[in-house]
Amino acid sequence: MNRALVVFSGGQDSSTCLYYALRKYDEVYTIGFNYGQRHAVELEFRQKFLNELKRFDPHAFSKYKGDKMIDMTSFKDLTDSALTREGEAYVIDKSNDLPTSFVPGRNLIFLTYAAAFAYTIKADTVITGVGQADYSGYPDCREETIKALEKSINLGMQSNIKIETPLMFKSKARTFMMAHQLGGYDFVRMIVENTLTCYEGDVSELHNFGYGCGKCPSCLLRKKGYEEYLKEQF
Repeated sequence: MNRALVVFSGGQDSSTCLYYALRKYDEVYTIGFNYGQRHAVELEFRQKFLNELKRFDPHAFSKYKGDKMIDMTSFKDLTDSALTREGEAYVIDKSNDLPTSFVPGRNLIFLTYAAAFAYTIKADTVITGVGQADYSGYPDCREETIKALEKSINLGMQSNIKIETPLMFKSKARTFMMAHQLGGYDFVRMIVENTLTCYEGDVSELHNFGYGCGKCPSCLLRKKGYEEYLKEQF
């Protein structure tokens, strides 16, 4: 029996990865993190998406075995990222050429926690929605980072856990296309209506591409990806 653990935030990418995992693995667990992010409302979308997924595909959802939510709110005291500080602008930090939305160490810590939980539940795979196609400026989303971390984790735990990255080289348009391949246009609309990726956590308006402020880098990227997906698909 193959078992997977999905790092699940409630956003588009991790939600797509969750359905991917349910279609591929015998048993699937999820893990989420509250790290004091400005858009913490996305965590509420985790249960919303799970409820809809259970309705959408009961057979696949029968493989879902549970969730673990980790409280890491003190993490925001270690960073001055625009994602953890109110009023911070989303620009390029000229001191290191990284977006101010970059949260240093975030994915490294998430995946280390996830690997520890995977070890406990005897899951041989951890799945994360990180990718370098759109956000190549995030060093902890690069393939070489993930491979190095995977090696370190397995050396440190004397394990053989694989970190799988289904979206590593996919743009947002390709991610929407992957969702379409998994469950058709109905699943794409489920992603649109039941996930949140906006940095501001704005749920006041449902755009054609999903909830969000429509102005932050994350919303603009998702909007662009959705429009490109529609042009290619229809």
